[in-house]
Amino acid sequence: MNLPAEEGDPLVRAVEATLFAAEEPLTIAALCAHLGDADAADIRVAIDDLVAFYCGRGVELVRRGAAWHFQTAPDLAHLLRREREQVRRLSRAATEVLAIVAYHEPVSRAEIESIRGVQTAKGTLDVLMEAGWVRAAGRRDAPGRPVIYATTQAFLAHFGLESRRDLPGIGELRSAGLLDPVDDAFDALADPKQSGEAAGPE
Repeated sequence: MNLPAEEGDPLVRAVEATLFAAEEPLTIAALCAHLGDADAADIRVAIDDLVAFYCGRGVELVRRGAAWHFQTAPDLAHLLRREREQVRRLSRAATEVLAIVAYHEPVSRAEIESIRGVQTAKGTLDVLMEAGWVRAAGRRDAPGRPVIYATTQAFLAHFGLESRRDLPGIGELRSAGLLDPVDDAFDALADPKQSGEAAGPE
């Protein structure tokens, strides 16, 4: 099968090679700069050609936020998945913080703690930042100018999301049973006999 449009088009081939060799997803602007200030409109056309060409093949060209990269077709991912477990597994606290950042970004530590109802240990955010899924996104224009946090392109790529709009809604989370612990927690708060002492930092 030949490349669409013009067979062997130099720009299409250059964009393909650049994205194939890139260690991380690249934006249109990054591609333009890498390819000698190529025209952004031409880059977009080349990407559209490549997306169509790779559709249904073993690898696909996909968008993650504002960036593009090649990934294994979802139905073939099991062929390349490593059998060993991941070295690092997120704690429950880290998972909660990541979810809060993803759904409420940009968000400060105080806002995270307000949503969780407990203090958040500094190490929890550090783990997420070291994983490359959360980044400092500036400071809130408020007293004390607290640091605010947001998710990264790496977060979108890892979870196979084109943008945060692809995050599951509350209905989907509840139907999958993922909100059961949250519902149980609210029930416990409503029943003083079930609620315990305030938790320490997590």
